[in-house]
Amino acid sequence: MNTLRTAMLLAAMTALFMGVGFLIGGSGGMMIALLIAAGMNLFSYWNADKMVLSMNHAVEVDEKNAPEYYAIVQALAKEAGLPMPKTYLIDNPQPNAFATGRNPENAAVAASTGLLQRLSHEEVAAVMAHELAHVQHRDTLTMTIVATLAGAISMLGNFAFFFGGNRDNNNPFGFVGVLVAMLVAPLAAMIVQMAVSRTREYEADRRGAEITGHPLWLASALDKVARGAERIPNPDAERNPAMAHLFIINPLSGERMDSLFSTHPSTENRIAALQAMAREMGGSKTQPPSRQAPSPRQADEPQPSGPWDRVARPEQPAKPKANPWGRNPTGPKGRWS
Repeated sequence: MNTLRTAMLLAAMTALFMGVGFLIGGSGGMMIALLIAAGMNLFSYWNADKMVLSMNHAVEVDEKNAPEYYAIVQALAKEAGLPMPKTYLIDNPQPNAFATGRNPENAAVAASTGLLQRLSHEEVAAVMAHELAHVQHRDTLTMTIVATLAGAISMLGNFAFFFGGNRDNNNPFGFVGVLVAMLVAPLAAMIVQMAVSRTREYEADRRGAEITGHPLWLASALDKVARGAERIPNPDAERNPAMAHLFIINPLSGERMDSLFSTHPSTENRIAALQAMAREMGGSKTQPPSRQAPSPRQADEPQPSGPWDRVARPEQPAKPKANPWGRNPTGPKGRWS
């Protein structure tokens, strides 16, 4: 089902790209747009994940330079039955995370330093389980390619005015066609992009909660991330708004409602769905994690029940490191110890 839906969405984006080309340059413009779309789809399949990670200045980490964060992802991937994805950190105070990659064997997950600093161990686990759910559902390829095409369509519409508005340019609709391309094409691309994200966020929320066994961990994390995203800007995302739907919470400023133009369902709706799931599961899963980040190095800390409990916390050394997340506070900005 996901494969069919992915094919339909990519076909819709390609058709939209061709439609903009037709409005701008007639049949010739449509054929050029088709060739460009085909080339972009091929390029995006192999390279879109690298582009997204680069645009967010993500740094790859491992068990040596970010032991606790890496251990969380490793344990969750094992619980979900997935290959270990590449793990990245983004030096950004806004709490957020995303996943990318063309398939589970070539996937990557990325979390911001703000997420690791502001959320508890359980909440970080819940967020990364959500991202691994996107990997397991094979959402990452579609979401990344749609981001690329949506950005290209919007750019093409914005540049339509400069490509001419008369019949000498083989434009059958003249200036009206150019005006439609300028106004409607970016809007249509946005609608398709939002439809991809909004549907799949609910599915990833549910699967992520199943991986940890605690829906309210994710509900609490979503609340914290949403409030953090409202207060803390994300300059990289603002410069590249077409990739906003990749994040667990919209990183752009000004998103407050579950509307046609939102890249995500409202946080309140997502939390309500997770709370209902917790009630269905019952037991200790109806108790949210502590609002303060607990120290994962305390041996006497109470352990909740659920499948995550078997793998959540790595064994701690006798003398734990001061920086379990891997950040080097004494080193240069953007470097990881």
